[in-house]
Amino acid sequence: MNGIGNWFRQLGAKIVAGTRSFMQGRYGTDKLNTAILVTGLIACFLAVFIPLPLLNLVFMLVSYILMGWAIFRMLSRNTYKRYQENRKYLRFVERIKDREHRYFDCPRCRQPVRVPRGKGKISITCPKCREKFIRKS
Repeated sequence: MNGIGNWFRQLGAKIVAGTRSFMQGRYGTDKLNTAILVTGLIACFLAVFIPLPLLNLVFMLVSYILMGWAIFRMLSRNTYKRYQENRKYLRFVERIKDREHRYFDCPRCRQPVRVPRGKGKISITCPKCREKFIRKS
């Protein structure tokens, strides 16, 4: 009986080592991948519970596309590009969660500028190019 247990332990170790070897140099998973997979699962569940055949097909296709995109991102070797995508997603989510500030883009250099909400019309100076512009916060 002990021999079978050792055999399973060795098999598990070989599978883990093979997986590590396969994933070496690949991007893996991140917050954006998690959001894509959750959205794909929600679309899949909606497809199951919607009785209309055409809408059902659309939701199933959307779920397959989203899950395929998540797998593509996870197995990608272009880690810099995947990192940049995740960074943009995290910045977008942070902007949505931030209820105390408004974000404006500088008209000259497109630098995002954060200002407090509820101050009325204010003059904003871009920290990068020193361009002054007026916006309602």
